[in-house]
Amino acid sequence: MNEMNAGGVRQRSVEIVVPVYNEAHVLAAGVGRLHAYLEASFPFPFRITIADNASTDATWEAALALADRLPHVHAVHLDQKGRGRALKHVWSRSAADVVAYMDVDLSTGLEGFLPLVAPLLSGHSDLAVGSRLHRQADVVRGPRREFVSRSYNLLLRLGLAAGFSDAQCGFKAVRADVFRALAPHIEDTAWFFDTELLVLAQRNGLRIHEVPVDWVDDPDSRVDIVRTAVDDLKGMGRMLRATVDRRVLVSGVPRRARRSWVPAAHRARTTADAAPRTTADAAPRRASDVAPRTASRTTAPPTGIAAASLPQLPRNLKDMEYAS
Repeated sequence: MNEMNAGGVRQRSVEIVVPVYNEAHVLAAGVGRLHAYLEASFPFPFRITIADNASTDATWEAALALADRLPHVHAVHLDQKGRGRALKHVWSRSAADVVAYMDVDLSTGLEGFLPLVAPLLSGHSDLAVGSRLHRQADVVRGPRREFVSRSYNLLLRLGLAAGFSDAQCGFKAVRADVFRALAPHIEDTAWFFDTELLVLAQRNGLRIHEVPVDWVDDPDSRVDIVRTAVDDLKGMGRMLRATVDRRVLVSGVPRRARRSWVPAAHRARTTADAAPRTTADAAPRRASDVAPRTASRTTAPPTGIAAASLPQLPRNLKDMEYAS
């Protein structure tokens, strides 16, 4: 997975975890489709890891068969259940630069995967989440699940001041170094794991990128909505207490490198202009020293800055579109 480009520079890589429990009947189709899509269109080195958390059917055997057949697929087995436990186990040990996960049913359109991980690979953001509640998302699901999802995320905004719109979408990514710093402070091993990760990230000033997703709900979902809702409410209470006690603040969290697009020559000029003037500089100039104004404007760069050093905007900037 640690591949070099033509210039001998190591390419950034991504590990995608597919956590499964008793999914033998859909595992081959889901992972096969994901593998084919990434091989055909994903421009970075990747690994798909099937994380079997204590399945009692033939899921583990199916996972091993896929790992033998597909070059970028690996499989791990855990003796205990829990999506959060499976993600924490694999992500903490990953050699990739960015770690991600998605559900085996591939409810989320795979076209959203590169927009999900690109801001993390570039260093722009720390975490990325798919959102079914984004105004530009395209979602197909029943009214009951829609109500539960919107109610839960409303509670998060009211109770924990959450700045993200969809905590439970099964489509997330995080920089591996950031996750390793946060992982020891994540207590939940089941469905609240996602929310706890996002709240910790927000409390520690990390940048969370949201991607509107295309989502088609899986009618075969095994999630117990009532039990999950109760566990989530308990988790919210625990996170609220941790916030009040300031136990959510984590030391040693990697920070993004702050970059500036302003040319060095322009920064030097700005600094010089901001310096305090001397008495001689502040003295009024004679009328003969002042150049007459003309009606035309000049487009030449400020003195001391070469035109080539200024940032050049794309010629087709007016035709570019940006998703909000």
